[in-house]
Amino acid sequence: MTSPQRNEESDPYCLSALDCAALLFDAPWDRFAVIGDSLSAGTGDPSPGYEDACWPDRVAGILRRVRPDLEYLNTAESGATTAQTLEKQIDRTLEFDPDLLHLPCGANDLIRRQPDFDEIERTMRQMYELASGAGAQLTTFTLGRAYVVPVFPDWSERIAKVNDITRSLAREFDAVLVDMWDHPINDRDDLLSEDRIHFSTSGQAAMATEVVKGLAAVLSRTARA
Repeated sequence: MTSPQRNEESDPYCLSALDCAALLFDAPWDRFAVIGDSLSAGTGDPSPGYEDACWPDRVAGILRRVRPDLEYLNTAESGATTAQTLEKQIDRTLEFDPDLLHLPCGANDLIRRQPDFDEIERTMRQMYELASGAGAQLTTFTLGRAYVVPVFPDWSERIAKVNDITRSLAREFDAVLVDMWDHPINDRDDLLSEDRIHFSTSGQAAMATEVVKGLAAVLSRTARA
């Protein structure tokens, strides 16, 4: 007997929108912004049994359940490096005056013959400093191990280095870090889209749940303070 096909309702790594909203019932944020690249945009192919929605739109929808007047801005552009995000997106985003702001994790900074990790860290730090100056709660995520660019034989090592940079900056600037590197969802055969780079919408759903859990942890710490 074949097992039933997994869907969003039965996925152990996904919470329903109602359950997510319950976790964020006292969320203070009403201006949510997202900057960066295609991973920030939530690019990905549809998955059978899952809502065809990207992770940032899902998070915005969940926040609107508890903050109906939420304003949402996503300026992410496919292929954008951190430097290009700073050049083309940060000013518009800061003018939006977000109180919740998602930052990219440097994936496109790795797509060069010899990445300069010192330069990557300097550029990412500049992004964090500007974003932090807005007074917003920051969020970010690390790259998952399922994310593969086979043209670079040292791709896993590149990811490990940029993930370490992301983790360090997230700690320093008190950002919510969704660490996807070793999340068990990486083991799913159907996680990636046809391009073998971006999460399909099943992965987008799980990502949204992890972001919500991270934000809920912030609210819990604040309540205890």
